[in-house]
Amino acid sequence: MRLVAVVLNWNGGEDTPRALRSLEGIESICVDNGSTDGSDGEVERRFPDVELVRLNENRGFAAGSNAGIGRALERGADWVLLLNNDAVAEAGLAAALERAAAERPAAGILACKVLFEDGRTVMYAGASFNAVLGYSGRRVGFGKPDEYHELRDVERADGAAMAVSRVLLERVGLFDPALFAYVEDVDLSLRARANGFEIVFVPDAVVRHKGSASTGGSASTHNLYYDTRNTILVTERSRPLPRVLRPLRRGVIVGAHLLQAATHPTRRAAFGAVVEGWRDARARRLGSRGADDD
Repeated sequence: MRLVAVVLNWNGGEDTPRALRSLEGIESICVDNGSTDGSDGEVERRFPDVELVRLNENRGFAAGSNAGIGRALERGADWVLLLNNDAVAEAGLAAALERAAAERPAAGILACKVLFEDGRTVMYAGASFNAVLGYSGRRVGFGKPDEYHELRDVERADGAAMAVSRVLLERVGLFDPALFAYVEDVDLSLRARANGFEIVFVPDAVVRHKGSASTGGSASTHNLYYDTRNTILVTERSRPLPRVLRPLRRGVIVGAHLLQAATHPTRRAAFGAVVEGWRDARARRLGSRGADDD
């Protein structure tokens, strides 16, 4: 099994070097998404064995990752490991993925265990997604101590750390670049399962994740905007409903995100981001939200 890791950098500062350092011993590619902070130069200087792919603009997580995935496939990867630049891989991750791939040959996606930075509390140990309602269920074990040690099937992976097989990518395709950021992992998971691939949680493939660094951290509203817009788009594409029922599902999605916005540090801006995401989904305005993403 030839595993190639892809890390996407956009003004990543010290996060990206930490992520790349944690992948020592794994063939790696870093895609720079048009950074302006000099972090691409730091990667080139400090990691001469890591291939650096420079893009001339911020193309978002989906298209930026696709550039790295394409290059990994050109280099002969059987599996492509996607690791967020604000995450770090723990020792033994590659070996755990190789064991899981051998044990579960029908798997198209291997989902890593994602812990918070403390290395003890779970961020992701599996997750569900109800495409009919457009509701992403709470992640298994979220906020709890890590007690998840069994290899098992899950409904969707988490883009913070997931390995995707060449076979799946060639049959199902890559991330949808029109989504720009957020929900692209759900979309790929839905397409994988619709085409007969299994998604397997690998408990010994562990990463620690900061979260939301590329979209401004907890004070940003980009995550609410993209999550609202893209959830509507992905559900309508994967599970079409009769025209009369479509507004009801959109209402469920918007309502769930408004509840999240109510606890946001900048509540008024957060409410506005949800409404903006809903409007853009209705108008099929895709891609980047705007200048703040560039």
